[in-house]
Parts: sequence; C-alpha cells; structure tokens
Amino acid sequence: MKIFCIFLTFVFTVSCGPAVLQRKTREKTREIEERKSQCYLVRGACKTSCNTWEYVFNYCDSEPCCVVREYVIPGSQSTTTKAYEE
Repeated sequence: MKIFCIFLTFVFTVSCGPAVLQRKTREKTREIEERKSQCYLVRGACKTSCNTWEYVFNYCDSEPCCVVREYVIPGSQSTTTKAYEE
C-alpha cells in the first residue's frame, strides 16, 4: 500500500508541472509578439510580401514586416547661398 501511495504521489507531482515543450512554445510566442510590436513601432505592417516601395524591416514569425520608404521629392536639391565677395 505504501508503494502505491508513493507511486500516486510521483505521478501527481510530475503531471502538475508545465512541460518543457509548453515553456519553449511560450517563449517563442513572446518573441513573435515582440517582433510584431517592433514592426508597428516603425510604422510597418506584417504582410505576406512587400511592395517595391517598401523594405523588409524584420520578420514577424514567417511573414516580413514591410515599412514604407520615405518619399524624397525628385529634383529637389538643397540650394546653398554663397556670400557675395566685393
């Protein structure tokens, strides 16, 4: 009878703890959520593919985080003024 009680105690304590697989899965989902939040902080979006005017910032799980490039007006060059020499 003592052996049976020890066996039940062992089975109960082993079955109550979280499995290693659950911990790894939880860490992976937390890492994915951190990447998604970083993507949203840079005003990006997690999409299946990026357009030509977007660049890949990082990967949200298996899909890329697409961030829009800043628009630069073509032909707009900075003008510098020179001091007049007399």
